Amino acid sequence: MILGFDPGRDKCGLAVMDSEGKIYEHQVISSDDAIATIESLSQKYPIQIIVMGNLTTAKSWRNKLESHFANFPIEMIDENNSTLEARSRYWSIYPPTGITRLVPQGMRIPPRPIDDIVAIILIERYLLTI
Repeated sequence: MILGFDPGRDKCGLAVMDSEGKIYEHQVISSDDAIATIESLSQKYPIQIIVMGNLTTAKSWRNKLESHFANFPIEMIDENNSTLEARSRYWSIYPPTGITRLVPQGMRIPPRPIDDIVAIILIERYLLTI
């Protein structure tokens, strides 16, 4: 099991996926709740590795994760363009309805944070490297 982590100052995206690509959970949480939530997920699932983005606040988050979860290797993944990819993926997962269907996809803004979808994309990028 792989835990995907999209770190941020105010909110973080988390996802749990297996090596076959099956998603077990994904959520957007407050940054203040990240360590406790990861702890909870690691008790619920047999997490083997944490995969995280390498940009926004990555260094400080990596230090926090290493101090709390020394038994999990941490793999830094390039997260360039992951937000744009996640925005497109959001509309694939949750197709627009009503008048929103008429707005070109590039102009639509998801109605909720998509950091969890970024975490999924980070895991997928990791799986392509192994």
